[in-house]
Amino acid sequence: MNRKKIRLGVLVSGSGSNLQSIIDHSEKDQLDARISIVISNNPDAYALERCRRHNIPAAVLDHRAFPERADFDRQMIEILHASGVDLVVMAGFMRILTPIFFRAFPMKIMNIHPALLPSFPGLHVQQKALDYGVKFSGCTVHFAEEGVDTGPVIIQAVVPVFEGDDEKILSERILKEEHRIYPQAIQYYAEGRLEIIGRTVRVKSSGKIEAASLVNPPVTIT
Repeated sequence: MNRKKIRLGVLVSGSGSNLQSIIDHSEKDQLDARISIVISNNPDAYALERCRRHNIPAAVLDHRAFPERADFDRQMIEILHASGVDLVVMAGFMRILTPIFFRAFPMKIMNIHPALLPSFPGLHVQQKALDYGVKFSGCTVHFAEEGVDTGPVIIQAVVPVFEGDDEKILSERILKEEHRIYPQAIQYYAEGRLEIIGRTVRVKSSGKIEAASLVNPPVTIT
């Protein structure tokens, strides 16, 4: 039985490792979604090579060619609409979108962030986690809205922060979880299981996690 697949528009700026994870899950038929178009604001992004290898349509829009941010966003909207996109997925897209973009795709834009939002929004967040000495970090998939790294949280993954970690080590640990949870968030959306209530996202029929609490460093007394 053929399942109906939603159409994705993926926005990228860099290497595209999360794009690759989405491609891999889609090609394994683990996602009820297919990528209709990838848009990069960076002509040199390695993500574009990934598109070529997998025969995925891609467009390059160099933001430096547009006098205003809104002009750049209008061009992206035109391309995404022409591709019939149902959901916009930001995968390492290093541009702040304008209100016109959010109005075009209300609560149809996902983003992934390498921290446990609302803690540590913005850039260089793995180093910020280390600087603050937190014992756990992680990543968050959320619906994007006009604020920077704000919007209702869909799914999160937690990783420990160990003594001796540096930014590179912690980033790699978090990235492995990003590659797991982003496709899952997309699949929830494709299945129509995400319900937004205020600032909360309810995943229908997800059940409860049967797990003990996480403590780092471990408790040694009882």
